[in-house]
This record gives sequence, C-alpha cells and structure tokens, in this order.
Amino acid sequence: MKVVVTGTRGIPEILGGVETHCEELFPRISELGVDVTVIRRSCYVTPENRRSEYKGVSLVDVYAPRRKSLEAIVHTFLAVVKARRLNADIVHIHAIGPSLMTPLARLLGMKVVTTHHGPDYDRKKWGFFAKTMLKAGEWCGAKFSNQVIVISQVISDILQTKHHRSSNLIYNGVTPPVRSTHTDYIESLGLTSGKYVIAVGRFVKEKCFDMLIDAFTALNPKGYKLVIAGDADHPDDYSEMLKQKAQRSGTVLTGFIRGERLNQILTNAALFVLPSTHEGLPISLLEAMSYGLDVVVSDIPANRLRQLNADDMFRTADVDSLREALSRKLANPAPRTYDLSDYNWNNIAQQTVDVYLRTIEGKM
Repeated sequence: MKVVVTGTRGIPEILGGVETHCEELFPRISELGVDVTVIRRSCYVTPENRRSEYKGVSLVDVYAPRRKSLEAIVHTFLAVVKARRLNADIVHIHAIGPSLMTPLARLLGMKVVTTHHGPDYDRKKWGFFAKTMLKAGEWCGAKFSNQVIVISQVISDILQTKHHRSSNLIYNGVTPPVRSTHTDYIESLGLTSGKYVIAVGRFVKEKCFDMLIDAFTALNPKGYKLVIAGDADHPDDYSEMLKQKAQRSGTVLTGFIRGERLNQILTNAALFVLPSTHEGLPISLLEAMSYGLDVVVSDIPANRLRQLNADDMFRTADVDSLREALSRKLANPAPRTYDLSDYNWNNIAQQTVDVYLRTIEGKM
C-alpha cells in the first residue's frame, strides 16, 4: 500500500501543529509496513533539512509560493498531481484548506483520506474570501473523502451536524519526554528554573498572546517572568505589535525552538498557558501535560480535556479572568500527573493504518 501525504508544510523540524502531528505519526506508520511519502512545501525546505528520507518516510519537495493566501492551495494542487505520478493508492490530505483538492484526487483515480484538524475558518487571520474557501474545503473533504479522520470529538460533532458525515476519531498524540538535566539555555535567557510561565505557539491573533502579556503584566507576579516560544510564519501587523508589546513588558521571546532548547524550557517551567480562542486538539498542551506542568487554558471546547478541571480554565478572551487564573496557580505552583493513555502515538499509528485498510477495501 502506497500512501502519499499532503496538506502539511513538511517534516522534519518544521514548526506547526499539523507538522508535529505528521512528524510523529508517519515514521510509525512506515514501521507498520506502509510505503509513505510526505510531500513538502518547497518554501519551508532549508539547507539544514534538505533530505529525501526521514525515519523510513520518503520526502518529496514540491513548489509552494510563500504567500499566506496561495501557499496551501497551490501546493496541494501540485502535490495531488505528483501523487498520481507516484502511483499512490491513497492520498492523505491534512487540514480543511488543502481538502479543497479532494475531488481532484478522486477524479485522478486515487482514494482519499482527509484529516480534519479543526475549523480553520474560525481563525481571525482570514478574510471573507479565505474563510469561504476554507468552508468549501471542509465541505469537499466531508463530501468526497473515502474516509475522514478527526482529532477531537468537537470536530466529529461539527462534521455530523453540518455535513451529516461520520468520521474516525483518532486523537493527536504526545511522546513521553526525557526531561532535560541542563539549564544552560534558560540561563542564557535570564531565566531561573521554576520561576517562569511558558506559552508556545505561532504569533497569530487567535493564540491571544497579546492578552496573555496584558494579564501577566497586570498581575506582575513577584519573581516570575513570562516566556513565549514561537514566531510568525508570515510576519504581519499583529506579529510586529506582539513583539513590540513583549519588549516593552519584559516578556522573553525565544523564537521558534525545538529539541534540547524546547526540552529545557518545558522541563523547568512553573506553569503552561494556552489562551487561544481556536484550537483543534492542541499538541502544545499535550506536550506541557507530558512534562507534568500545571496549566491554565481558555475554556474553548477543544481545551476541555477529561484530564483537566474547572480550576485549569479561564473565560475565553477575558483578560481579567486570565489574570485571576494566573494568580491562583502561581500562589501555589506544583507539578501534576495526567493520564495520557488516550494520546499514545503507537496506538494512533495503528488506528490510522486500520483506516487505510478500510479505505482500500472500500468500506465506510
């Protein structure tokens, strides 16, 4: 069985929730005997990650314009055509924007599995036309996919309610970490172990990092600093405003970090915060929980995991509620233990292969 994957920027070491998902998932699927090729967007391929294979997964680079409005759709069109030339049995398309190409893949004679990572049309960065195209992509995926995978019950309910389409619920996963024993990186940032609050993500409006800075500044907890790990894929007015606000407030910005640097940041943090107004099933939250960090999250449906409780939530988009939650947590910081058995990547890989098998057999 040959599976060609598109919809992702690519792997390895390319920032993004879908990208982290694919980097963890597809090497495991390859180990289960599936021939997997991930098609990467050329504009994210650097000299450091230019390669043709990663942990048993073949990598093929296909042109993508570095423009927010065109990148995904142009690349996915070319990737679907490339998948046909690679004689794919299944095209696995990630995210609803790229799913607009589902009918093309079917017309070219390939079976299609789509993974719905969340209703991206709710993101603040998109204008009317982009939101319309994203909704059309969701419809195409629901209408024309042989199988649909969703990463949370919330998304499953959306598909059932809006499109009367059943789906396969397969969660995002998390890898149990080996905690860092070093502190040289955090010390280079002027940080002290156990004395900072961490947030992780791209600099886009729906992450609400500007509100987090406002809440933390208003609280001004003695001895603590705020750290935000991330940056903007496409610099814009919001990301520039956020960087200026961070500089004025003394917030530490690390930029995009992976590996040992991210390991040190998460190992030594006192508290993780996710203030988003929009998520699918946030991998950054699962990673923080895997490190045993206490958390504060917005009360959107995607964040209401069974492992969390009301004390971990604040009212979405409410800076005063966030400030109160930060105050409550930092008054008595303590590590947590969570049951993360639902998010085992090996089980997720087997569940995905089972979906492929049903797709090949023509079962719904």
